[in-house]
Amino acid sequence: MTAKEYPVIPLFETFIKDSLKGKRLKADGSRIKRQTIHNYSYVLGYLTEFEEYTKTKLRVKVFRSQSTRAFKAEIKYWKTFYRQFTQFLYSKKKCFDNYVGSVMKNIRAFFNYLNREMGIKTGDHYKSFYVNKEDVPIVTLLPEQLQFLINDGSFNNRLSGSLMKAKNIFIFGCTVALRVSDLFALKFTDMEKVGGAWYLPVKTQKTGSIVRIKLPAYAMTIIETFRAASGKRVTIFPPIPRYRFNNQLKEISCLAGWTSCVGKQRKKRGVKHELTLSNRNHQYRFCDLVSSHTMRRTAITTMLMLGMKEHVVKQISGHSGDSKSFYRYINLVQSYLDNDMDIVFQKLSDDQQRKIA
Repeated sequence: MTAKEYPVIPLFETFIKDSLKGKRLKADGSRIKRQTIHNYSYVLGYLTEFEEYTKTKLRVKVFRSQSTRAFKAEIKYWKTFYRQFTQFLYSKKKCFDNYVGSVMKNIRAFFNYLNREMGIKTGDHYKSFYVNKEDVPIVTLLPEQLQFLINDGSFNNRLSGSLMKAKNIFIFGCTVALRVSDLFALKFTDMEKVGGAWYLPVKTQKTGSIVRIKLPAYAMTIIETFRAASGKRVTIFPPIPRYRFNNQLKEISCLAGWTSCVGKQRKKRGVKHELTLSNRNHQYRFCDLVSSHTMRRTAITTMLMLGMKEHVVKQISGHSGDSKSFYRYINLVQSYLDNDMDIVFQKLSDDQQRKIA
């Protein structure tokens, strides 16, 4: 029996529109986040470019009565697509495992949408689209590095006005453990004064939980500095393009002398590749890897290293009690590991000495 065919690109455009308009929702009934929809748009761009690159038009087939031969042919079609499309992402688009996995995860969501919400029964071949995962390393400041940024007045004198603003935002972010989107959405009216102390009660965008963060004196000084120059702006921090903010943080870190070579590795199909800076053809330095993501990881790691209980840190960071993603933010730096190992070795040494005595 002849199968009905649908072109993929128009269907994917409908998938994005329904997500944007709220016709397609999450499993819990909440709306799809705009950032997720932006990611869908990137996937659409890749699929469109892939069609142009391979000079083919992607399609889905629906059979009323599927024969074994037709079934096997369809399986082969999508296995070939997966192999060619991932190769396109790896080779032509220079993507790594984590991003390729994210793209394939979104394509699987698209097929779920076709089967469950559009009534286009494509079969479950898409479930074999392997989603690669990679724990992308994010550098973390040591407590003494964060203290340097907070307290070193002579260093501040070396910074331009724009770098000083970026440094203050960075310090604040390394203190409160908010996601970058939540940090730049903070308003002056969000602050609450209770018993002489200042708090930020924040509803995080990802979890929806209320987080009340007590602010230290240096954080309040930062807020007041931005308030004085805010004019009619309601948010505490001015909007800064992410690429510019990241470049400013790298420049600040370089001026601070954090230039030791740390290297950078990423995976393609599970194989590690050592990356170098194309403009200088050498290993990445610590300062080259500092970014806006460093703020949240630094805050969470610093709280844990300085003795805050894990469940309290999770409450501040907005993670659920059993959250697996929480541990992605914990960078157990060598000094932290050394301290724990010293305790273990000291106990072993003490036990041995008692046995000898």
